Parts: sequence; C-alpha cells; structure tokens
Amino acid sequence: MLYEFRVSCPVPPEAAKTFPVLRAVSIAGQTVFYGVVLDQAHLFGLMGRFRRCRLPLAEMQPLATRPP
Repeated sequence: MLYEFRVSCPVPPEAAKTFPVLRAVSIAGQTVFYGVVLDQAHLFGLMGRFRRCRLPLAEMQPLATRPP
C-alpha cells in the first residue's frame, strides 16, 4: 500500500537517503516522504527509523492514488 509520511521540518538530502524505499519531496517547509509499505512490520520499522533519526513525524497516512 502507498503511504505518505509528513515530517514537520526540512530534511537534508543526506538524511533522506536513510529511507531508500521512500521518495522525499520538500513542500512548504516540510518534507513529505512517499513509498510503498509492504506490511505492518515494514510500517513500524519505518516509523522507528524516523524516531531514531530524530525526524518529527507530523502525519502518516495511506494514499489511494499516486503522489504528485
């Protein structure tokens, strides 16, 4: 399933490379990551990685369509 992860601050490109399965896009001072999440374990793993990288995850949601 396709997911969107919204981080409430700009994420430097080097830090975004920590998430190779996600595409990062800067939007209005935030960074939005898009990507396919395979299952619940994968989702929790990604959430843990955001936390370990100290990236403030403001929102996370499944998407019905492809991102812009």
